[in-house]
Amino acid sequence: MSESNSFSKRAGALLLIGTVLGGSAAPLLAQAAPAPTPPPSPAPAPTSPVTAEPTARTARSIAVRGNQRLEPETIRAYANLSPGQTYTAQTLDQALKDLYATQLFADVTITGAETGDLVISVRENPVINRIVLEGNKRLKEDKIRPEIKLAPRQIFTRSAARADVDRILELYRRQGRFAARVEPKIVQLDQNRVDVVFEIYEGDLAKVRRINIIGNEAFKDDRLRKEMFTREAGGLLGFMKSNDTYDPDRLAADQQKLRAFYLTEGYADFRVAQALAELTPDRRDFVITYVVEEGPRYKFGTIEADSALRDLPEARVTQLVDLKPGDWFNAKAVEDAVTKVNEEAGNLGYAFADINPAYDRDPEKRLMNVTIRVGETPRVYVERIDVSGNTVTHDKVIRREFRVNEGDAFNALKLKRSQDRIQSLGYFQDNLEIKQNEGSAPDRVVLGVNVEEKSTGQISLSGGYSSLEKFVLQLAVSQNNFRGMGQSLDASINYSRYSKSIQLGFVEPYFLDKPILLGGQIFRRDYNSFNFVGGQRNTTYSQTSTGGALRTGFPLTEFLTFGGRYSLVRDNITLDKDTFYSDPDGPTGPRGLECDPFKAGTYLCNEVGKTTTSLIGYSLAYDTTNGIRPTHGERAILSQDFAGLGGNNRYFRTIVNATKWRSFFGNWVVSLHGEGGYIRSGNDAPSEFEDPVRLTDRFFGPQLRGFDIRGIGPRVQRVPYNEDGTLATDQARIVDALGGRAYYMGRLELEFPVSASIRNLGIRPSAFVDVGSLFKLTTPQLQDIPGVCSPPAGSTASQITLEPGQTKEDCPATFNFTSGFKEFYLGDSASPRMSIGIGFNWVSPFGPIRLDLAKALLKQDGDDTKLFSFNVGTAF
Repeated sequence: MSESNSFSKRAGALLLIGTVLGGSAAPLLAQAAPAPTPPPSPAPAPTSPVTAEPTARTARSIAVRGNQRLEPETIRAYANLSPGQTYTAQTLDQALKDLYATQLFADVTITGAETGDLVISVRENPVINRIVLEGNKRLKEDKIRPEIKLAPRQIFTRSAARADVDRILELYRRQGRFAARVEPKIVQLDQNRVDVVFEIYEGDLAKVRRINIIGNEAFKDDRLRKEMFTREAGGLLGFMKSNDTYDPDRLAADQQKLRAFYLTEGYADFRVAQALAELTPDRRDFVITYVVEEGPRYKFGTIEADSALRDLPEARVTQLVDLKPGDWFNAKAVEDAVTKVNEEAGNLGYAFADINPAYDRDPEKRLMNVTIRVGETPRVYVERIDVSGNTVTHDKVIRREFRVNEGDAFNALKLKRSQDRIQSLGYFQDNLEIKQNEGSAPDRVVLGVNVEEKSTGQISLSGGYSSLEKFVLQLAVSQNNFRGMGQSLDASINYSRYSKSIQLGFVEPYFLDKPILLGGQIFRRDYNSFNFVGGQRNTTYSQTSTGGALRTGFPLTEFLTFGGRYSLVRDNITLDKDTFYSDPDGPTGPRGLECDPFKAGTYLCNEVGKTTTSLIGYSLAYDTTNGIRPTHGERAILSQDFAGLGGNNRYFRTIVNATKWRSFFGNWVVSLHGEGGYIRSGNDAPSEFEDPVRLTDRFFGPQLRGFDIRGIGPRVQRVPYNEDGTLATDQARIVDALGGRAYYMGRLELEFPVSASIRNLGIRPSAFVDVGSLFKLTTPQLQDIPGVCSPPAGSTASQITLEPGQTKEDCPATFNFTSGFKEFYLGDSASPRMSIGIGFNWVSPFGPIRLDLAKALLKQDGDDTKLFSFNVGTAF
């Protein structure tokens, strides 16, 4: 409404000025040259029209009214008017235009043109007090405000506000919200100030309602849609899609995807003739239409090589190129062939090899002849290595991982290995890349790595919950890149229901700047063993370990490493005396409390006591993986330990494990893992029923998902007797897992691809199959006790243990009867256990999380299965 009033005032002012100036000209001309009445005459001949010159006046004074902030002289200057100046109607019209052009005024009029006393009346545009955004939820203010050019203390104009609205709308369109609306509103304040409020209605994301393809004959629409990044909205799981929104950039990428697909199927002439995205009338969805031209399908014709490099003859190039005449033409296969040749040239020292495929199309025979051309290129040497981006990590920590040095001949294999080694440090961003740049001469290359450091240190007081140990508390200080020198330092205190520990460790990977690892650790661990069946936990023995370890290591070859270690540990195994001890001779007997096999079992009573283990060992590790979370490569480790350099324990332990990773179809990763171990004792068995390897030195793994902790392997089951002497089989329970001297495990796991944003969060879903077993142990002495007859209080009589076949009726009349049990030995079998399931790993801000849902498919008697397991806030 204010705009129309302003326009009316300006139009009225212009008309008034024109009328006044035009009307005043007539009497002035009449006085200067009065015209007599002409005599009658014939009609004059036609003449050209004559334009009257505008009448000029002199401005006697120029007043300014309505101004609040601006000085009158400033306004007169903007109008280009001054007293004594001559003016015409055109002059005043231009003055109005100049004043409006400053965008300082909402309304301007000029009066007094007929008298020469000009009055410029203005209404100034308001000053902006503040900018307010309302209704924005999907886009935060820090994203929108840079697009707004209006600012506090600036002059408000409607044109600037409209421009800001357009920029905000464009921002929402880039986010796929084409139904967004922005309404600018003004809140009037005193002193001609305003608050500018942008009311935003964001609207929903514009979905892709339909994808139409016109012109395709070889492939159906559904097949082609699968090749695109964009998906149609809707479907049963439509709410889980993130690629069904309209994105112009994705539209262009889909055209490239279609072309790439057709080129792998032999359609060398394929092109997308037109791609059209139409917004539906309700402005909520898009309909995308592609018009394609497939063209004929080609086969490979002749496959030839043309090489100008002496070190890479044509015969070798042809050998590397896996293309066969008669096969359907495949541009991706040609690209892979060029990559292979390029890698081979890089291995020979040609960093910038000129390798290109030349195509000779035969439309009549529909053949594509291919020639792999290798241009002449000088052998390249490394001029220098540039390291940048590291603010904490010392240069030498990165440089020592390079397999090529400055001045060496370039080698692509060594460069790739260098990249993998730097990535494996775990200090830098994922997908790190070493760039190759031309040096000061054609035969020189500059290698550059720009790293982005990750946090490698942590000071935390954390709590968590695990299905194994219930609540877990941890105070930990760790630094995997201590002082930026690549050293590792860790100290931790852990407390849970079943374990407590404190430890301190340090590792120097390059002792005296040589590739020699040197490290050590001291610790104290208290562990309470338990059996765990059907949700019920029963603590059995307690183990306290105090000791320390030293280790060293050095590389034998690029991929093979040797490591040595020595540890000295003092173990003490105890049983709760109130639970597992009794006095066989009575309160006044000479022997006192002893471990009661009836309560603890002979297999636990035999293990009570202190032992010292002095152990020396070594490991051979072969590793060709490409990082901490490998996607390709293999890792194999052989470890052997000998206990017996002093101490009580003597045994020889061997463990072998190997894993192979491979990626395919982009981000799918499959891994195959196998491991096994065996312990051979150096001591004789104390008795017929005792194993020569002590309980604390045995294997208790492998941890198969789908089975509970210590859920497989040799174990003792107790079945209680009823009072009538029969076994209560429905009350049978496992009382102890005994471990074994041998085990094996295999695992096949498939890691699913996820988006880059999810992958950066450390989320890794997978599916797996686990198989394994734990076995080989001396059968312990088993008990068969129908019951115990206890004398009444105050009696000096001895306790009576019933023999098999006896019942409660065989107890003396005054004695109390306690029901007994029969023990069975289960699980000592090499037969495989197997499970299948899905897993979920997440390196969360508050600790790693591991979730597994697994179903046991093969199991043995006594095995303890578990469908769901998880760990939060503790390592896994």
